[in-house]
Amino acid sequence: MNLFDLSGKKAIVTGASRGLGRGIAEGLHEAGAEVAVIDVLDDVYNAAQEMGKAGPKVCAVKRDLGNREQLLIGFNEALEKLGTIDILINNAGIQRIHKAEEFPIDVWDQVIQINLTAVFQLCQCAGKIMLEKGSGKIINVASMNSFVTAQKIVAYVASKAAVSQMTKALANEWGIRGINVNAIAPGYFNTNLTSFVHQDPEREKLINSRIPMGRWGNPDDLKGAVIFLASAASNYVNGIVLPIDGGYLSR
Repeated sequence: MNLFDLSGKKAIVTGASRGLGRGIAEGLHEAGAEVAVIDVLDDVYNAAQEMGKAGPKVCAVKRDLGNREQLLIGFNEALEKLGTIDILINNAGIQRIHKAEEFPIDVWDQVIQINLTAVFQLCQCAGKIMLEKGSGKIINVASMNSFVTAQKIVAYVASKAAVSQMTKALANEWGIRGINVNAIAPGYFNTNLTSFVHQDPEREKLINSRIPMGRWGNPDDLKGAVIFLASAASNYVNGIVLPIDGGYLSR
């Protein structure tokens, strides 16, 4: 038995048109899962088409997770395309940069909606189906900012810390009923979300000096951990927040 085989499994991945979400979706697909990718960007159609050229089915759903009504519609569209859901990956997230004393409250609301409330809503939607089946894997994408903070990203830090604790709370409620709820906590990865860091040479140099592996991560670096948490290999793993950061948090 291949503990890491996802053949026949049905997965939904949010924010999967590019970056970390795209890498995660590719990893699940390569392991044999059918995948529905949800994103607000038009790129979601190209991503699904490229991934689906070979292997299991990949389908695209374009919806704005910042809108609660669209979120529910998008989930149901993905569910209809797949038939059911075995794996949910809550990856979609946004970053906004302001000094704490100047952080606009409407921007705060936007970050919390997409990074936290939408994650909970989708966990609810998928959880109801998984509870009926008595099985399922939910993987939330937290952040190393679930553990350490930084300047000018107070809403992001707050949302990711909350995702970490929410993951553990859901694991406590649903573990006994067959659902594994875990999170990954990426460190510094080369994505659009972190492009602003490269504009500050001194900060980038400081960050690089703290990563024992000597490099930033790439989306492919998430595949192994996600496949593990989505597969039978992790059936007794529940409520963890797994850092994937090249060792950043060890210093």
